[in-house]
Amino acid sequence: MTEHSAPMIEVRNLCYEVGDHRILHDISFSVARGEVFGVMGMSGSGKSTLLKILLGLLPVCGGEVLIQGQSIVGLAEGELMEVRAKMGMCFQYSALFDSMTVGDNVAFGLRRQGKLSEDEIRRRVIAHLEDVGLHGSPDRMPSELSGGMRKRVGIARALIMQPDILLYDEPSAGLDPIMAAVIDELVLEVTEKHSITSVVVTHEVEELFGISDRVMMIHEGRVVACDTPEALRAAPHPVVRQFVEGSTRGPIAV
Repeated sequence: MTEHSAPMIEVRNLCYEVGDHRILHDISFSVARGEVFGVMGMSGSGKSTLLKILLGLLPVCGGEVLIQGQSIVGLAEGELMEVRAKMGMCFQYSALFDSMTVGDNVAFGLRRQGKLSEDEIRRRVIAHLEDVGLHGSPDRMPSELSGGMRKRVGIARALIMQPDILLYDEPSAGLDPIMAAVIDELVLEVTEKHSITSVVVTHEVEELFGISDRVMMIHEGRVVACDTPEALRAAPHPVVRQFVEGSTRGPIAV
């Protein structure tokens, strides 16, 4: 999946704090074009905060964040919007508008752009719903969908904007193991079919190891490891080892 080229995402010595409390300490990593890059860690470790920073939604107190070579730290909102237009976000609980049909949810971003006819928007909506395995669903309401189907609608809504980078926050949260595996496979399919660079944040180790080219672990706001899943399974770092083993043997002791 990974191609050798300039990084799509590069983070250098990133720090983030709220008040006097430092949330992220000296975070550095890069994500290659076409890579599925995983971020794991316990709840509260700063994983979801990192996604918001990549989108330019939170101000940092130090370091650099480059998206496709462009630094986003200190950009004005208008410039940030241009960067965000190249990125998509799949939220933990899908974040669908319950008062809108599935089709209207997926079409939301295109309608806001105001560049396409309604016929073309509907054509693209149907095509992207089919891409995620939801045939004949545009007129259904979110309340009629299962959790897994809502996740797929969220992915279709992000894909329709043709992003270069797709960020996933806990993509299988709340799903049974079978549906979680379906969503994992879908992440791989859309990454390859649409030549997208993906960043997947979750505390589900086996899920992440099954789909990621590389995985970074954040613990107490710091990077403690960043390597292939195979290397991390054999990692000597005690926190990494305990987290990986705890994913199948029970809760991690802290």
